[in-house]
Amino acid sequence: MDGAEDAEGAYLNCPFTRDEYEAFIDALIVADQYEGHAFDQVPYFEGCLPIEVMAKRGRDALRFGPLKPVGLEDPRTGRRPYAVAQLRMEDRGGRMWNLVGFQTRMRTGEQQRVLRMIPGLGEAEILRFGSIHRNSYVNAPAALTPHLSLRDDPRVMFAGQITGVEGYTESCATGLVAGQNMARLLAGEAPVVPPATTMLGALYRYLREADPRHFQPMNANFGLLDDLDTPVRDKRRKREMFAARALAAIAG
Repeated sequence: MDGAEDAEGAYLNCPFTRDEYEAFIDALIVADQYEGHAFDQVPYFEGCLPIEVMAKRGRDALRFGPLKPVGLEDPRTGRRPYAVAQLRMEDRGGRMWNLVGFQTRMRTGEQQRVLRMIPGLGEAEILRFGSIHRNSYVNAPAALTPHLSLRDDPRVMFAGQITGVEGYTESCATGLVAGQNMARLLAGEAPVVPPATTMLGALYRYLREADPRHFQPMNANFGLLDDLDTPVRDKRRKREMFAARALAAIAG
């Protein structure tokens, strides 16, 4: 994968050869996908089609859409790849990357299989699987304060899915913080936000610092947390150390 920077932010480019692209399209076309309930069968927004739908419209549809290689010549050869998947940086540490334009209704197992066919992603850890669903939310980094109230009226507090968090636990947790902060405001005290070393605090940080031009909902995941001071390879031990660091931060 080749790194690239532009005015939009940091990206990683994953170039396809023709054979790699054709194999990827073949896999997308036959991939098992969630069809949804009858009441959920509404027309897709043309600017946000699932990749498997685009693949079925024509073998070159993705190559002229989200996998378009225009302007991405390899500086080593001066040649343009057959197609390119782009990953946009999602966190400050450069450890979470979002596949640009890859909406999908493929089932989780199929995403594991098909998305790892993208050059350079064969060993990638998938922190958040793609999905298509209807969701209403505000552009938190553009419209809300760090503690999720309206910027021009701190008495209007937001919580839950409408803030851009995903998941029941995340929604409940933001509701608890909203309640605490409303009580603090009524008592004449300043609102608070959990430390960024906690999972909830890291999620609040994402809502505060995400690029408002590309803002998308996020659920709690370990990719939101800053790295430990000392690298740890064992996942269980690493998560235990994340938890210990978070508890220490809460204790003050």
